[in-house]
Amino acid sequence: MQEKVEVRHHNAITTARYEYSELQLDIFFYLLSMLKKDSPSGVYEIVVKDLSALTGKEYQYNYLKKATEEMGSRMFEVSTTKSYKQLWMFQRVEYMLGEGRIEIEFSNPIKPYLFELKDNFTSFELYAALRLGSKYGKRLYTLCSQWKDKGEIPKTTIAELKRMLSLRDDKGNEKFEKIADFKRFVLDEAKKQINKHTDLYIDYKLEKLGRSYHFITFTVRQQQLAALLPLSAPNSLSGESTPKDITQAQYENARQLLDMWNIKRSDLVNQIMSSKAYIQEVNKFAHQLQTGKVKVEKNIAGYLLTRLGLKA
Repeated sequence: MQEKVEVRHHNAITTARYEYSELQLDIFFYLLSMLKKDSPSGVYEIVVKDLSALTGKEYQYNYLKKATEEMGSRMFEVSTTKSYKQLWMFQRVEYMLGEGRIEIEFSNPIKPYLFELKDNFTSFELYAALRLGSKYGKRLYTLCSQWKDKGEIPKTTIAELKRMLSLRDDKGNEKFEKIADFKRFVLDEAKKQINKHTDLYIDYKLEKLGRSYHFITFTVRQQQLAALLPLSAPNSLSGESTPKDITQAQYENARQLLDMWNIKRSDLVNQIMSSKAYIQEVNKFAHQLQTGKVKVEKNIAGYLLTRLGLKA
């Protein structure tokens, strides 16, 4: 059972200008988790039920087909001091009818940015990225992950950040032109989601040039990611089944948390995992730990079992 899955891509992709939806970013991040350094020319496979189990979302095939179709036509704009590149993700996408899986081959020009990373890469937690509910939250999470060891993203212009997020084109046309709207719908919402659901805690500061806001700086610090999902379902205990009205994602997450907190006695685990109320309380407790509403310095297992009424 994996406690976390780290994914990577080139820093040039982190800061590239491209526009993927929330669903398209989930597909992209999930594919990143399966890359093998020695197999850049390989065929990669998405098993839809595995992706659904990981994210807790249901995927209609017509939405997936539309998503990959648009990913195939949307480019990454990568700029360096020497060149400007336009890159596309896929060479081939094939839906295997009746099998619930998708076969994917990457285009040759994009491969160096996925496989040949050396030291010039951004790493981030797969589950944290998948938990975020907006495309801007996902993009800013990867950007902040690039600088998580430094504690701060170098000051940049708001216009450049908007360009990266495809909110501003080369002619100066932009979405969320009013700074209040940009803060509300992009920055503040992304900050809220990242701080609540990921291993990073971020903040930002706007700086004026003259009378208008012109620059932005992000601060970044790492925090414990309290809830983590495995890539595959854990081995079931004898007689174990998902209680009614509990999703598979909620069930697997609670099971993972018990293991992480070293609650492994079979009678206790069976009792907790057979109860809707206990599973909900375990997930609620994890969220409260992560957000600081509950602070437990030592013996998380003992505290939780007492809270559940399973320990005197």
